[in-house]
Amino acid sequence: MHKIKDVMSRDVQVIGPDQTIAEAARYMRDGDFGMMPVGENDRMVGAISDRDIAIRGVAEGRDGKAKVRDVMSDGVRWAYDDEPVERAAEIMAQYQIRRLPIVNRDKRLVGIVALGDVAVRERKVKPAAEALCGISEPVPA
Repeated sequence: MHKIKDVMSRDVQVIGPDQTIAEAARYMRDGDFGMMPVGENDRMVGAISDRDIAIRGVAEGRDGKAKVRDVMSDGVRWAYDDEPVERAAEIMAQYQIRRLPIVNRDKRLVGIVALGDVAVRERKVKPAAEALCGISEPVPA
C-alpha cells in the first residue's frame, strides 16, 4: 500500500497572506496549478484557489492589489504524509478539491498531492476514480 509521501510533490509553493492576489494568480499561471497553501509564521493559515480569486476577488470588485488574506479560504483540508493514498483520495472527494496540502506529524507542510498524482502513481485506479467522482458531484445546496 502506497503512502501519501510516496506520491506527493515535495515542491510546494506557499504564498503569504499579505501578498497580492495578482501575485497568487501569476504563481498559479506559471506553475500550472489552481490552488496554493497560504502560510504565515511557518504554519498554514488557509488556502487560495483560482476560484477564490475569481469569486471573492474579481466578482466582488477587488483589483489585483487585494491581499490574499481577503479572499483566501479558511479551514484548510490536509492529510498526513504517512497516511495511505486512499485517505488523500477520500478527502479530495469529500471536499471536492483537486490539490491537497500534506503535513508531517509535527503539522509542518511537507508537500502537496494532486488528483493526477493519485491517479498516475497509484497502481489501483479505484482511489483516483472515487476522488474524481466525488469532486465532480454537484455540491448540495
